[in-house]
Order: sequence, then structure tokens, then C-alpha cells
Amino acid sequence: MKHIRHCAARRTLTLAVLLPALALMTAGPSAASESGGDTTQQQDAKPTVVLVHGYWADSSGWTQVIENLQAEGYRVIAPANPLRSLSGDADYLATLLKTIEGPIVLVGHSYGGAVITNAAAGNPNVESLVYIAGFAPDKGESAFELAARYPGSRITDDPTAPVPTALNAVPLGGGPADVDLYLKPEKFSDVFLSDRLEANRAAALAAAQRPGTVASGNEPTAATAWKDIPSWFLVPTDDRTIGTANLRFMAERAGSTTVEVDGPHAVMETAPDAITDLILQAAHDSSRPALAHTGTAEQLTVLGGAAVLALATGTGLVVLARRRT
Repeated sequence: MKHIRHCAARRTLTLAVLLPALALMTAGPSAASESGGDTTQQQDAKPTVVLVHGYWADSSGWTQVIENLQAEGYRVIAPANPLRSLSGDADYLATLLKTIEGPIVLVGHSYGGAVITNAAAGNPNVESLVYIAGFAPDKGESAFELAARYPGSRITDDPTAPVPTALNAVPLGGGPADVDLYLKPEKFSDVFLSDRLEANRAAALAAAQRPGTVASGNEPTAATAWKDIPSWFLVPTDDRTIGTANLRFMAERAGSTTVEVDGPHAVMETAPDAITDLILQAAHDSSRPALAHTGTAEQLTVLGGAAVLALATGTGLVVLARRRT
């Protein structure tokens, strides 16, 4: 695994929603490209960069990165990730990717990493995967399981709590696992931002957060694109959501070219230039990182502490939902 230390200038981002046109889902193959009909031009064209957000965020979190990439002449798409189920979210993204002609650099933050891991499988146009503080699960693993492998996440400070202590659970009226999870406003700055932003900015982000479901976090991964597609990984050294040690584990297992940045889980808020640089490296670097040769189920015997999130957010919320129905 290549390992690079990198310090980036911090910036505060402005909120601006960037959602893909719904026509992308039904248009022909040229809908998200600038195809001119010339094969040579298409081969020489820069890849399309697709940015996928995760829990407690939306596409506006990529704003500065989008502006940076567009200034370099890249076509960028930042779709709205549904955050409903891992398989459903991955199918949605996979359908969008099929509308894009030419090479793709696929980028995922947080839970978005799990989505790109599944959605990119079998798509020959996806040439690079970039994980920004993102989950890179192996087949059969879930996001909640991975976040509990090593200490570092502050999603809960009480393993016995029926709901992780940093989360608010909102039953949706369906099955026992049909529950939305929000970060509590008073926990948002600590867990998601590592207290790196001004209070008013943190409060605005907390108010605008999009929830993920219990089902999506507990659903096992069906495909592992990082075993077939070269990957790059940005690890914030103060990640309190997934945990820095868990990110390092996934990056090393995937054989990713890795950059470490002093920042929080929502590192787009503090180091957009470092993210941009890594994406550009993934788009241009001819010295492709070695693909992972391992990552089998035998290597992922989960420690006893893994039950903190997987069980607290799953089994515990089943009980909570039944009590409210």
C-alpha cells in the first residue's frame, strides 16, 4: 500500500444543492457526456467524476470539490443518494453510471463508499474508485459492523443502550427495522465534524442532515469492486464517525493509495483541496496501485466489540420500533 501524508488548507463551504437531472435515468448513453462522435476525442477525453455522499449529508457537501474539478475541465455529477437500502442505493447509482459514456472516477464518502463498492461492480467504464473517509466493505460485511471493528467511533458511548447514544431513531411505520437514524443536533459537531467548524455552521449542517435507515447500515455487501478496480483512499486522522483505525484497516486491505489528512469525518468541509488532489491523482496516475490480493471472509473475524453498532442499531431498534407501534 502506498502511503502519503498530506496537509491541506481548510475551507468553510457554502451550502448549495447539486442534484443530477432526472433525465439522466432515462436518457440514452450520451445524456451525461459531451460525445462528439469522434472515437479519438472520446478516448482522449477526461473522465467523468461521480461524487456520492453518505449519511447525514447531501450533495451540497461536495460543492468546493465540484468547483475545483470543474475549474480543471472535468465533468462532474453529484447524485442524491437515497440512503434507503444498500442494494437499492447501489442499483440506483449503477443505473446512472450506465448513462455515462467514457471513463469514470467514482468517489464515495462515508456510507457512499459502501454504495460505490457495490454499484461499480461489472461496469468496465469505472476506472478508479476513491474513498473519502468511506466504507470499503468486503462481501458479506455491513457498514455498522465495520464501524465497530476497532475503537474510534463516537456513535455510541453506551453499548447497552437500545439506540446508540448519538442518534435519534424515527420509526417510519413499516417493519421493525424500518427506522430512520439522525445524528442528535448536540452530538453533530463532535461526531461528524470533530468540532472543527464554527458553531453556526455546524448547527446549519445538523439541521439539513439527511438520515439513513437501520436497514441500509445493517445490509451485507453483495459485491466488492475494490478487488477489481484500483482504489485511492483519504483517511482523516480525527474521524469520530467511522473511526480512523477502521478506515486505515479498509484502505490497507484494499491495497489503496492512501492519503492521511488532519480532519474530521466530514473532511469535505475542512480539506476540499486535498480531496480534489486525490481525485485528480486517481484520474491521471499511470502507476496504478496494486489490487488487493486478500480480503476474504476468514480475515474479517469481528471482535466482540463489533456488536456495539450492529446490534445496538439493529436489534435494539427493533425493540424500540415495536414499542411505538
